[in-house]
Amino acid sequence: MSQDKPARNPLARAIHEPPAGWSPEGIDTSVPSIARVYDAILGGKDNFPVDRAVADELMRLAPRGRQSALYNRALLGRGVRFMASQGIRQFIDLGSGLPTAQNTHETAQAAAPDARVVYVDNDPIVLAHGRALLAENENTSVLTADFRSPEQVLNHPELTGIIDFDQPVALLLFAVVHHIEDAEDPAGILATYREHLAPGSYLFLSHFVTHGEETAELEKVMLADLGRGRFRTIAEITAFFDGFELLEPGVTYTPLWRPEEPLPDPLTLTERLVAGGLARKP
Repeated sequence: MSQDKPARNPLARAIHEPPAGWSPEGIDTSVPSIARVYDAILGGKDNFPVDRAVADELMRLAPRGRQSALYNRALLGRGVRFMASQGIRQFIDLGSGLPTAQNTHETAQAAAPDARVVYVDNDPIVLAHGRALLAENENTSVLTADFRSPEQVLNHPELTGIIDFDQPVALLLFAVVHHIEDAEDPAGILATYREHLAPGSYLFLSHFVTHGEETAELEKVMLADLGRGRFRTIAEITAFFDGFELLEPGVTYTPLWRPEEPLPDPLTLTERLVAGGLARKP
């Protein structure tokens, strides 16, 4: 990446006011949210100027960053369809973010109408939008909780009312584990969830990949503006699947996981920015 970058101060440039006519109660619109920044990158409307300022800065550093996000969403769909084909009927989407096209419940229930889905996020705006969207879907729920506190999530009545842990469950962590700092013990958090899963359950996650100087500035912006966003190696990401059996092709860049469309050759940073994998609990 070019080192000739203008001085950065996206938060100072942002107007800390919500869009006209939208005044969500209990939401601080002066502080960027991970869920809303991701929504802005995907071209959604459920975000504020402060979120768009961070998204714009990330997109400046990775001009095709939206395509990376779309690759991530496409991987989610391919994996959910596969798990549904294997008989999985329970899905927990941790750190789910704001509703967008082809959500987990839409994909799962299109393949298996009886599939049950619980979304978990710590941003109150996700709860508000999710409940409005899912008001008439009795097999889907959304709850506000921090996925870094597994016991809080696993014992939440909104989850235990839908999910039967005596049966296989699909546990999804898409583009969220990189928001767990090393000091917070991401491996330990995942191990706690793993212990609650029945044999035959799946772990499906994606994560930012470090590429040295190519991604150093992106990581710096995320840590400065969002407080979180660690880029890790493929080997480090693979270690998060300890206790599971990885399915082919293992942990790989998102567009390379069982692709359904032609890919560019050679791969650019856009294709290599995020890696993912799917694994089964024996």
